[in-house]
Amino acid sequence: MKKHIVLVAAALAVSGAAVAQQPLKPEEAIKYRQAGYAYMGWSMGKIKANLEGTYNKEQVVAAANTIAAIANSGMGALYVPGSDKEVNGVKTRVKPEFFQKQQEVGKLAMAFNKEANELARVAATGDVAAVKAQFGKVGGTCKACHDDFRMKD
Repeated sequence: MKKHIVLVAAALAVSGAAVAQQPLKPEEAIKYRQAGYAYMGWSMGKIKANLEGTYNKEQVVAAANTIAAIANSGMGALYVPGSDKEVNGVKTRVKPEFFQKQQEVGKLAMAFNKEANELARVAATGDVAAVKAQFGKVGGTCKACHDDFRMKD
């Protein structure tokens, strides 16, 4: 499991370095951030399934570490000018207000990173009740951003 986490972190670091070397087109930024959030959502689903069913500490630790790695990957750099709307057939659900309220967005992002890192720490303990409580906090930070800055489907 630790090898998986190291590989994910390395892939994010390498992709981040490649992204940093050349400017992203808005449609590329949208695709990359959607991929990150999709993988994070899948990892949240794995934790939820473990909390509702048979608890597997290794799976929860791997998923929590993945969430923390993505949270700390610098995804904010993927919100480039022009990525607030559909570009070349690539749709986004981010509201334009996201780009206008950067201080508020920054606070939400910092809260998410803090709670994601805490989830990884708590998951390593194997304390199911603590994981459940922290999982709720992480979900709350996701919801806070979605409520204000994500268009409804």
